[in-house]
Amino acid sequence: MTGIQSGGPWEPGSQWYDGEAGPLVRPYAMTGGRTQPGPTGVRFDLIALVTLDPAAPTLDEAALLGPEHRTLIELCRAETQSVAELAADADLPVGVVRVLLGDLLELGCVVISRPVPPALLPDERILREVIEGLRAL
Repeated sequence: MTGIQSGGPWEPGSQWYDGEAGPLVRPYAMTGGRTQPGPTGVRFDLIALVTLDPAAPTLDEAALLGPEHRTLIELCRAETQSVAELAADADLPVGVVRVLLGDLLELGCVVISRPVPPALLPDERILREVIEGLRAL
């Protein structure tokens, strides 16, 4: 996994990092005080996969977005990642990442693939029968 680019806002030595206190910007400031992702109230599961939309802005075009939004875009640019992986790689709380992803989803920057609910997964008995049938071949 890749972390934040060197010189990022949360790196030691940057203006937004204090060696003793850690990051100086609090989570509510990063999200503008919001706790829910977007007006639609979309909820991002920890294992939901986030892919960068091919039409997403480049870093130059994303200048109007906050640094945290741009970090998430860059992390998704490298590879599809889960919400949990993005939170870990960006060194941000999951709640903050969910709100920021809601913003990026509304802007059309990312595509979310939600996990299949357990009720819709194939029955284990059927899968075992398929395996036994394949072994019999």
